[in-house]
Amino acid sequence: MAFTIPENLHPDLMPLAWLIGTWRGKGKAEYPDMKSINYAQEVTFNHDGQNYLNYFSRTWEIDDENEIIKPHDSEVGFWRVRDKEVLEVVLSHNSGTNEGWLGLIRGPKIQLAMDKTYESPSAKAIGAGSRLYGLVEGQLFTSLDVEKNGHDLQAYMWSSLERQS
Repeated sequence: MAFTIPENLHPDLMPLAWLIGTWRGKGKAEYPDMKSINYAQEVTFNHDGQNYLNYFSRTWEIDDENEIIKPHDSEVGFWRVRDKEVLEVVLSHNSGTNEGWLGLIRGPKIQLAMDKTYESPSAKAIGAGSRLYGLVEGQLFTSLDVEKNGHDLQAYMWSSLERQS
């Protein structure tokens, strides 16, 4: 599905223009110490004319018939471009974690590495992380690798999402 660059998009955000909109699809999550789950996901990138994108992601655990079992995770944040290719991202999760990410924009491919974290006293600490966002055959592919609970950095969640009209 084609997209249109909004008229009032801040010039700094042009490298991220392809992300703007709502994306929906399915993914999988697995990690040591947790059961493997399939999930539905909705991700929205929008803007208000300032030099950052607003980001909102929600996931729901789903069964084999793609019916929602229960909410899984949600995160909100802001994406800011620096020097046309460096990306700074801050995220807050419903689990009580807050994260800073740094990365590079290479056309329709974004790679991020976790820079700093803050966990509320009841949250589980995340030691490290990496994220990938890419446009693959018209779909938004996402992946999240994390280091937590004494395990090395490894795949945790990945999804493929379709742009919504």
